Amino acid sequence: MKKTALYDKHVSLGAKIVPFAGFEMPVQYSGVTEEHFAVREKAGLFDVSHMGQFFIEGPGSKDLLQFVTTNNVDALENGKAQYSCLPNENGGIVDDLIVYKMEDDKYFVVVNASNIEKDWNHISKYNTFGAQMTNASDAMSLLAVQGPRATEILQKITETNLSEIPYYNFAVGSVAGVENVIISNTGYTGSGGFEIYFNNENAVQLWDAIINAGEAEGIVPAGLAARDTLRLEKGFCLYGNDIDDTTSPIEAGLGWITKFDKDFVSKETFAKQKEEGVTRKLVGFELQDKGVPRHDYPVVDAEGNVIGKVTSGTQSPMKKIGLGLAYVDKPHFKLGSEIFIQVRNKNIPAKVVKAPFV
Repeated sequence: MKKTALYDKHVSLGAKIVPFAGFEMPVQYSGVTEEHFAVREKAGLFDVSHMGQFFIEGPGSKDLLQFVTTNNVDALENGKAQYSCLPNENGGIVDDLIVYKMEDDKYFVVVNASNIEKDWNHISKYNTFGAQMTNASDAMSLLAVQGPRATEILQKITETNLSEIPYYNFAVGSVAGVENVIISNTGYTGSGGFEIYFNNENAVQLWDAIINAGEAEGIVPAGLAARDTLRLEKGFCLYGNDIDDTTSPIEAGLGWITKFDKDFVSKETFAKQKEEGVTRKLVGFELQDKGVPRHDYPVVDAEGNVIGKVTSGTQSPMKKIGLGLAYVDKPHFKLGSEIFIQVRNKNIPAKVVKAPFV
């Protein structure tokens, strides 16, 4: 198992460590609910250094990314980031990712930890454009400062004006005396904040600086469990659960990152799905009775026929009800439809709702 540069820090803080995507990662510190509410109301600090980072540069870099991703890389200006996905040849998704335009002919790509090698091989396979590719995953760390007070905390230790970095934009600057930090107005919690990328050797220095800067604002270390409940309340997809090699972006509600004014892998398949409609869709649902939905629980209709399955589910800390995401067959995926989630052989009524849940 790999360890992030902050592994010893997590152990010293009493974090519960679990294997995740090939890494020993902190799943929780003080408790999932406490960490969840800290991020919603104040701020939380996540070590997400297990994520993968590639640099793709040179004259062919834009053409390569334009062909292997669904979103329109042409729309990116220097200093902007873009959520996108890598489609496979069978109409599924290799991974979802963020593409950063550092400068002309230089891009920074952030991928999921479990897919680093898979994504690298997939992009490399299509690199007939002569782009220069560098896998920086093992050399870089990533911290996410998330929550309504994240900006004021981070502003204390950087001269970069964070108020001038809009959502899905970034700057490169100094943080707590560390130079060349990528400061990105992105995150996976839906509560605002920044993600910062830097070299491994600066990880402990930056972690300590952020915790110290946020002490008065109530910042807490947060683990993977709270990260999951936070993202689920906002309806954000998790690769391996809600999207994978067998799901299309059209089925997953990611048509907004699938742009047909360019050529890309599986374009014709997705265009046909958009035109003709799909037979299943990823929907949000809320339980109408007590119960906690979990990954792979069956979704059934009123007669007990299986019409789908839960991909992500939890007891929402904010709403105090069971909610989640599920692929549901047509016509049951319409908003307001009544469906049932099989929880321990009991069919619990649920309603199809529009995400985000909070």
